[in-house]
Amino acid sequence: MKVITEAILRSELRASTPEAYTVPEGKILSPAAREYLQQCKIRIEDGKGKKNLVKKAEEEQTAEKPEIQATKVLPMPEVQVEKEAKPKFVDYDTGAYYYEKPEHMTHLYGNTLVPKDHKRIFFRGKLDSLETLFVLNQTLLLEMGESQKLIDDLQDVLVSLREMMRCDVMNEPFRREFIIGLSHAELREHSHNPMKFYKIKQMVLPDYTLGKAYALLNQLRAAVREVEVAAATAFHEGRTYAREDIIEELNRMSSAMHIIMCKYLAEAYKE
Repeated sequence: MKVITEAILRSELRASTPEAYTVPEGKILSPAAREYLQQCKIRIEDGKGKKNLVKKAEEEQTAEKPEIQATKVLPMPEVQVEKEAKPKFVDYDTGAYYYEKPEHMTHLYGNTLVPKDHKRIFFRGKLDSLETLFVLNQTLLLEMGESQKLIDDLQDVLVSLREMMRCDVMNEPFRREFIIGLSHAELREHSHNPMKFYKIKQMVLPDYTLGKAYALLNQLRAAVREVEVAAATAFHEGRTYAREDIIEELNRMSSAMHIIMCKYLAEAYKE
């Protein structure tokens, strides 16, 4: 059979658009030609004048075809996403972060952690022990009937020690202009020349013959010196020293304890 193509149809129907197109007997429409006639809404008839059965079937199928509706998609429920937790602590030496404080670590200051055997924590332990020793020796001296002026001078040094601890923990600068009523320059001068100020030789070595009170004062002086050395070790960083303010103050406290001992021998504390 001869096939009528879309091109042939377009050429035949170029001048007019009929309501129906009759397919000559012995010929058939190509799929593209049939689609072209359908698009132009031209009825297709066979050579005997009958309506094209395929077209009719297609129309009937279209009429009977139910309307298809898209399934309604419900909105997704909102999912509560927990915000990512941020680390709470930082390692002073390594810069590492921690979400929880490890048991073997403690606070250096703020949220900064160091191991409990860190040299800075060792220094604080020495400082804490020194404070307790001051309180104990003050108690003993008071029970022995020693002067309140002596107890008060020791208390002034103790106040400096407690402030020093606070400043180290809070990472704040520490400075006391006066200790036992003397400036830093005066402490240095009096300690280096006790003969001029107290008529006492410099650093009289302790001896049991000088009595228990003098021995207790010398114990405090030596303990202050130990803490000073611990501070120099704790704050030594390479070729420099951090917290030179604390190291300096401990050096002045050592001088203050030497002066207190000289004043005791000079009987400057007698009521």
